[in-house]
Amino acid sequence: MNLQRLSRITVEQGKCGGRPCIRGQRIRVTDILELLGAGASFEEILSDYKLLEHEDILAAIDYAAYQTDHVVLQT
Repeated sequence: MNLQRLSRITVEQGKCGGRPCIRGQRIRVTDILELLGAGASFEEILSDYKLLEHEDILAAIDYAAYQTDHVVLQT
């Protein structure tokens, strides 16, 4: 995980319901993750979203990894 890439993820009041977005654009992190989960390639995503950069997709993945890196069950 690249913590520096996380600076590409922004959260702004009134934009996309306060959900995490890519560099202040109205492209949500979840949009990118859902596309990847559906089998879209980086190239396909970048072709469909001209404002995105390769590092933005990696930032979305890093953000998801960071958000899920916590203890869920206590042993």
